[in-house]
Amino acid sequence: MATKSLEKLIDEFNKFPGIGRKSAARLAFHVLDMKEEQVKNFIEVLSEAKLSIKRCPKCGDLCEKDICDICSDELRDRTTICIVEDSRDIISFEKMGKYKGLYHVLGGKIAPLNGITPDKLNIKSLLERVTNEEIKEIILALNPDLEGETTSLYLTKLLKPFGIKITKIASGIPMGGNIEFADSATISKALDGRQEV
Repeated sequence: MATKSLEKLIDEFNKFPGIGRKSAARLAFHVLDMKEEQVKNFIEVLSEAKLSIKRCPKCGDLCEKDICDICSDELRDRTTICIVEDSRDIISFEKMGKYKGLYHVLGGKIAPLNGITPDKLNIKSLLERVTNEEIKEIILALNPDLEGETTSLYLTKLLKPFGIKITKIASGIPMGGNIEFADSATISKALDGRQEV
């Protein structure tokens, strides 16, 4: 039987997304096996991150300065904004190394059943950017699920009056995937997004 302190530690790790009870217990035991100096360092790093990391007032990405590195980079294409759900998506795009425009982080997607309505997303600052900056293209890069599609439709209706090009990333069969195992919606999207070779 676990002690009260161990149970509390397991409960805290269990609150993390994707961490079940067994994983939480493994993490708790790992912390208990750490040297005291390692635990102190872990606490310091955690506290420092929580205090110094904030949201960029322009795009909503994570940053430690007044404005994020991407928004302050004068070499980026300032006429294109790629809209993503959260900062993790930016990391994926930046790893690819092909996209050289700016980003805008919504902070989620419209999901009324979960209480996420448009007013809870970072949309107001997006409209300010489109109004005040010389934006020529908006790329919608939201996950291809029901909420992502709903959010894309909502944003398209909001942005159409500005007369700028609105595009959406293609979705379909991933590289290395098998058509045999793909569902019909994925195959349909792959066909719709086909390009001339």
